[in-house]
Amino acid sequence: VFFTTTPLTMVNESSACSKKSMNNQPTIRQVAETLKHSRRVFVASHADPDGDAIGSLVAMGLALDAAGKTVVFYNQTATPAVYRFLPAVERISADPEACRHCDVAGIIDCGNLERIGRAAQRVRQLPMIINIDHHVTTTGFGDLQLVDSGACSSAEVVYRLIKAMGLDIDPPVARALYTGILTDTGSFRFSNTNRAAFSICEHLVQIGVNPADVARHVYGHFSMGRIRLLNMALDSIEISHNGKVSLMSLTEEMLRQTGTQSEDIDGLINYARRIKDVKMAALIQEFSNGNGPASHHHVSLRSDGSVDVAAIAAAYGGGGHTTAAGFNVDASMAEIKAKIMALAEHL
Repeated sequence: VFFTTTPLTMVNESSACSKKSMNNQPTIRQVAETLKHSRRVFVASHADPDGDAIGSLVAMGLALDAAGKTVVFYNQTATPAVYRFLPAVERISADPEACRHCDVAGIIDCGNLERIGRAAQRVRQLPMIINIDHHVTTTGFGDLQLVDSGACSSAEVVYRLIKAMGLDIDPPVARALYTGILTDTGSFRFSNTNRAAFSICEHLVQIGVNPADVARHVYGHFSMGRIRLLNMALDSIEISHNGKVSLMSLTEEMLRQTGTQSEDIDGLINYARRIKDVKMAALIQEFSNGNGPASHHHVSLRSDGSVDVAAIAAAYGGGGHTTAAGFNVDASMAEIKAKIMALAEHL
């Protein structure tokens, strides 16, 4: 049994939004000084990156470039097409050995080091690892941790770090930071949207970011394949008997039929989450191991704020936020569906 039916952690929106963020001011100065005295920095974010992971990675890397550091940009996965408008994405390497000879690794937007993928083992051998994140479920890895669970995004944490280093934020860095904040707050609609999101973005716009242009790149165009995939995803939706849990499933065959990739799945779960009276939505994505029927799946969870899905994901080796989290599991699609639907009994 890959997970048990346990009572869900229930929260209310006001208490979730009022959680005190980590007091990281002494740490941010220490991290800033460490980076200022570094020579060769490896900057990485999690595999299958979202806008915050890519935006934060690019912003941090370019800022360190401007500070005269030799910077290695790393992500195991190819940059999703919607984020290829960002500067310097062509510099992002997928070589797990790219960190060799680096004296510092800055790991961004990762709950644990393994989320960067194949390079994790090599990174552990570096003299210094800095964990830069905003997830409440972080494992606290690294020699230095700059983690603020009250931040709206990792891009917000990176913005403050760049300022703490005394570096200027130029238009390319501003564009990357704005993209990270925009996407991780769901265009300022999600409950993690805070005052800093607006004040930082105001500053970034003053520097030269064009909000309409960024939105056009991120949200303005869908391929025909994505539209077909959306149709299949909507057809797959199942609702629990009490209407509190919705479930969407995607198979590798759906991706093959539509000619889409994993990046086209981004945002689909929100259709299941927005169904009236639904408190928690799940999207199960199938991954084949090449040996017969697929048993590897990624489960994305979203809630309306009344269910702490980060606690659920963390119990099974994943992580995330109160209203958005996920985990990987080796089990059949039918088993996962049955277990998720059983959780509805506790809502």
